[in-house]
Amino acid sequence: MAQTLDVLKSRRSCRAYRPELIEEDKLNAILEAGMYAATGMGRQSPIMIAVTDREMRDRLSAMNAAVMGAKNDPFYGAPELVVVLANRDVPTYLYDGSLVMGNMMNAAEDLGVASCWIHRAREEFDSDEGREILKELGVEGNYEDIGHLILGYAAGPAADPAPRKEDYIYRI
Repeated sequence: MAQTLDVLKSRRSCRAYRPELIEEDKLNAILEAGMYAATGMGRQSPIMIAVTDREMRDRLSAMNAAVMGAKNDPFYGAPELVVVLANRDVPTYLYDGSLVMGNMMNAAEDLGVASCWIHRAREEFDSDEGREILKELGVEGNYEDIGHLILGYAAGPAADPAPRKEDYIYRI
C-alpha cells in the first residue's frame, strides 16, 4: 500500500511537455490500467483511442481550442493523448469513464510519464467533425467523450502538492 500511496501523492497535472513520444510499452501499460478500471456492474462502457499520430493530435488540439475560444495549444505541447469515451446508454458511463481516466493518470505517474486531464472533449466529439473522426475509426454507438488524457515527459519538475483541506474527511 505504501507504494500506491506514494504514487497517488506524487501525481500532478503537467502543463509543459518535451516533444518526444513515450515508449510503446509504457503507453500499453497505461492503456491496460485503463482497461482494468472499475465499471458499473462490470459493463465496461468506456473505450479508449490512443493518439500518437501528430496530425490527429494537432487536429484534436485545434478542435479543443476552438471550443474554448482560444488560439493556444490546450494540450500544453504533450505529444500524445488518449481519448476516453463511454457509452451513454449505460447509466454509470460518466463514472466509468472517469475511473478509466484516473487509473491511467496514476499508472502514468508510476511509469514516470506526465499527464493531465483535458476537458471540452464532449463538445469536440458531439460536433460533426468529431463524429466524422469516430466514423473513420469505425467507432459506432452512443458515446460521449469523457476527456482527453494528454501524455508525455514533463519539461520541468512537478509542483509541490497543495495542502489538503482540513474538512476533507468526516467520521461517524
